[in-house]
Amino acid sequence: MTSGRLLDPDEAFRCLETRLGPLHARLRLGIEREHEAQAFGQGLSFLHLENLPLIQVMIEVALRVTGTYWWGRRANAGKVELRRNTVRLPNLPSAFDGFTILHLSDLHADISGPAMRRTAELVLDLDYDLCVLTGDYRGRTYGDCMPCLEGVARLRQELRGDIYAVLGNHDSIAMVPELEALGIRMLLKECFAIQRGSASIYLAGVDDAHFYRADNIEKAAAEIPQGYVSVLLSHTPEIYRQAVHAGFALMLSGHTHGGQICLPGGIPILLEANLPRAFGAGAWRHAGMAGYTSVGIGSSVVPVRFNNRPEITLHQLVRGVPQ
Repeated sequence: MTSGRLLDPDEAFRCLETRLGPLHARLRLGIEREHEAQAFGQGLSFLHLENLPLIQVMIEVALRVTGTYWWGRRANAGKVELRRNTVRLPNLPSAFDGFTILHLSDLHADISGPAMRRTAELVLDLDYDLCVLTGDYRGRTYGDCMPCLEGVARLRQELRGDIYAVLGNHDSIAMVPELEALGIRMLLKECFAIQRGSASIYLAGVDDAHFYRADNIEKAAAEIPQGYVSVLLSHTPEIYRQAVHAGFALMLSGHTHGGQICLPGGIPILLEANLPRAFGAGAWRHAGMAGYTSVGIGSSVVPVRFNNRPEITLHQLVRGVPQ
């Protein structure tokens, strides 16, 4: 990082005013100060387990008493897998046939050391055209951001090419200047054209929709010409209906951790998201739009996973009709 520290509130606000405009910066920072550690009543879900320390302690104690804690931590939480997903898009320009996107989500970099180290190993030999990050870089939803930024910086050294990202419900808007100093372009209700020769597709991203309700798909999609293939990055897949009606062909998300603690077969005990369970992990489709929900790299609430290995994903865009 250029500064080696998180910007103080005044510095962050000045940077964010320049980057986002004074209204967006003031609103987002104000919302954070009021609600960042709130457990009830904020965002798309009423209950936010990550903001209930007593519940976290109770879950960890129960796992330790049953003797499953270390198995969930060592045998599952650190063993990141590489998964591949083919996305068939009928309107994909031929120049983008085979275009590959590396998708990383839910790093929780400050509390998921083994998973972050494994991810750094996996990405070294991968061939991809673009990398995207779909939020939740910090372990907690409040507090010091520097440890997670340092973890992201170490991983950034192993990534190459263009990287685009969005914020998650664990992230502060004050992290944006530091993340962009690492060469990670944050998409905050914005879109960019990706070009190959004379052909283009569009990549858009929205701010957190789950907790802060700071998304604005209309603004993110406003400059995308009709008929062009467009990809939406959203930390949570819960806004899939809005994404469909905004005309996106593909939506990439995370947030759910696939339930994190699952029954055999990957069946989540609890899916902390307001959406169909079929959309909680992996590939899905809705009304003609393709979607993918990453189960993520790191862990939340407690540092364990059961029947739910962490992942990074290579999405290959293919010109063709969905099967």
